[in-house]
Amino acid sequence: MRKRTKAREYVLQMLYQVDITRLCHQEVLKSFWDNSERQADSEELKDFSAQLLQGVVEHIEEIDKKISKYAANWQLDRMAFVDRNIMRLGCFELLFRQDIPPKVAINEAVELAKKYSGLESGKFVNAILDQIKIEKEK
Repeated sequence: MRKRTKAREYVLQMLYQVDITRLCHQEVLKSFWDNSERQADSEELKDFSAQLLQGVVEHIEEIDKKISKYAANWQLDRMAFVDRNIMRLGCFELLFRQDIPPKVAINEAVELAKKYSGLESGKFVNAILDQIKIEKEK
């Protein structure tokens, strides 16, 4: 698995934990890397993960507004935790990371949804993030 793909999986796990426990993202980040299985991961992977997590947390209000705007008939707080956090990560990459092509951000989010969520989640995530991408490109 590519380092950035693995980092995104880790960030999804951390965002999920922050969402569920309401712990500070810095506490979650520290405890996540304290896990002995992950201590061997590269500094590059850890740095990228930390950047993504920090970015999502810093821009959470704007990200949630964008997702809510395009999630017709879906309230953000009623979405599955996994789907919501996959879209938050993808939306952050689309809006705030110029070094990540939009196609890559969406594809990575869709793959996370297929792997960690329900059967239709990939389509749902793709539809929302694609609308955000289209709006950004206008």
